[in-house]
Amino acid sequence: MCSPCGLALVIEMKLVSACLAGFNVRHDAGNKANKKVMELVKRGEAIPICPEQIAGFSTPREAREIKEGRVLTKTGEDVTGQLQKGAEKVLQMAKELGVKEVIFKAKSPSCGKGKVYDGTFSGKLVEGNGIATELLLKNGVKVLTEGEL
Repeated sequence: MCSPCGLALVIEMKLVSACLAGFNVRHDAGNKANKKVMELVKRGEAIPICPEQIAGFSTPREAREIKEGRVLTKTGEDVTGQLQKGAEKVLQMAKELGVKEVIFKAKSPSCGKGKVYDGTFSGKLVEGNGIATELLLKNGVKVLTEGEL
């Protein structure tokens, strides 16, 4: 409630990649801190999450990329099913919180939008979305990457 005017203030909560918020949750135990995302969290307008941690993976963890619709680790382990379950938990969180927009890390096998790494671990990008991003988009949640802020 805005005390001077008596109007209720409604803040549309966002979910954001925890690595963009400065948390060391990436596969290499690092982050990709983004000042705009960090400011949203600081103002209480965004909740940092990591779909891969929600899926049950630890930090650090083996790098993974999408190849032919499957998410594989660098040593070839297929982790698609576990990431899908994590994505479903993220979608459930978004629904429960009324989230209409998320800001996710570009190129990630979970969070990437538009372009993801091709599964060769060579740095090559191909068209596609990460597992969590794809599920959110199919359910009407707007997904942005840090490059689109």
